[in-house]
Amino acid sequence: MKIISWNTNGLRATAKQGHFNPLFSKYKPDIVCLQETKVEEVQLSEDVKNIKGYTSYFSHSKGRKGYSGVAVYTKIKPVKVEEVLGVEDLDA
Repeated sequence: MKIISWNTNGLRATAKQGHFNPLFSKYKPDIVCLQETKVEEVQLSEDVKNIKGYTSYFSHSKGRKGYSGVAVYTKIKPVKVEEVLGVEDLDA
């Protein structure tokens, strides 16, 4: 199983610079985990949100716009997805 984890420091900039698609086309990972995406899912283009052959999940800071954020792309559809920890401060 091939897993890629990357602090993108801004997913839209990473995609615009041409560094996003090669993660999938060149390395063909089973799972891609991105940190510091600094974007809400609704701000992403369809070609970044929906990669053929992958299911994607996104989360962003509820307290600060354009701050932190994560994304997961997976070929293997998970049995269950938890979007909160149940700790209010951490879930925000």
